[in-house]
Amino acid sequence: MKIRLFYHSLLSDWNHGNAHFLRGIATELIERGHDVIVYEPLDGWSLKNLRAKHGEDPIKRFHAAYPTLRSVHYDLARFDANETLADADLVIVHEWNDPELVRRIGNARRRGSFVALFHDTHHRLVTEPDSIRQYELTHYDGVLAYGRILRNLYLSHGITKHAWTWHEAADTRRFYPMEPNRYDGDLVWVGNWGDNEREEELKEFLIEPIKALGLKARVYGVRYPDHARTALAEAGIEYAGWLPNFEVPEVFSRFKVTVHVPRRPYVKALPGIPTIRPFEALACGLAMVCSPWQDTEDLFTANDFGRARNGKEMTEQLELLLGSSSLRRRMARNGLKTIRARHTCAHRTDELLEIFSQLAPSKRVRKPRRKVAELSVPALATPSLAPL
Repeated sequence: MKIRLFYHSLLSDWNHGNAHFLRGIATELIERGHDVIVYEPLDGWSLKNLRAKHGEDPIKRFHAAYPTLRSVHYDLARFDANETLADADLVIVHEWNDPELVRRIGNARRRGSFVALFHDTHHRLVTEPDSIRQYELTHYDGVLAYGRILRNLYLSHGITKHAWTWHEAADTRRFYPMEPNRYDGDLVWVGNWGDNEREEELKEFLIEPIKALGLKARVYGVRYPDHARTALAEAGIEYAGWLPNFEVPEVFSRFKVTVHVPRRPYVKALPGIPTIRPFEALACGLAMVCSPWQDTEDLFTANDFGRARNGKEMTEQLELLLGSSSLRRRMARNGLKTIRARHTCAHRTDELLEIFSQLAPSKRVRKPRRKVAELSVPALATPSLAPL
């Protein structure tokens, strides 16, 4: 099957978390024998920033990490959707794209025979609804929304007639427990500061507990303002800047715990959407504690990770976990089991192909011969989860 994916960037994950899931899904589709091309805009914002700050080396490392993935850069001024998609079977267009691109692909869908789906992995429909309404989705077959509540909003607002819940998930070909070559500290956190969407939460659930417990901790991420770096330094936290996402599993292996601090829209307006970070941490067998967040879609079990209602509880839970290697191992095993059973890119690929089969029954895709669990766990990924 010929699958064409239009996303902000495959090459760059600099302040672009959607690249994580895109890489996992594209890899899974290719491994199953599909013809996959990812299209990204010429001089996209994320790639432009990555090159400006880090040069070409991250691009070379990406290609070494993902030798089967390729992207085509297009110039929107010259982009011909009809010609590009003439032989396509399935086209997915992500919400971080120019409205004009979305419109052109919709018009091509009206004339063509491929299935076209719009993919939303953001909270803008709630926080900036006008920015989503500028997309012309009339001729699309439906919307892939990364949470049930977001799916329901698309339907109730009349933006589309068909929508499916398509959560993000861990790329378990890349994210799995690794034997550490050394230990660097107690707690690691990977994430961006958050554009004022979780500044107070990061202080309460990350910075203050680390400071109170005197932990050896490291933080990775971009777009940290001066006052954020000062707060980290005053708490004794090492700030390490940008980290390529495909190098995160090896870094996770060198620490004992992490925390998840959801952005405010996912706590107040869109509960049930965890974003991709907790999927990846649990897939690596890392014990995790989460700040207040409601798992309204029952993605996880009660024992997959710790839950803290306030900074005091976060401090207590981190102290308990760091004081007990057996507790960390037990929590890590629970989280890993749930990810491998329900939340891998292999599972999401199965869901995507089932949606495609519903929309194009004459092109129904054969299911893989192997089980999802076998597809999603590398041969070298069996974790020992040795005491830290």
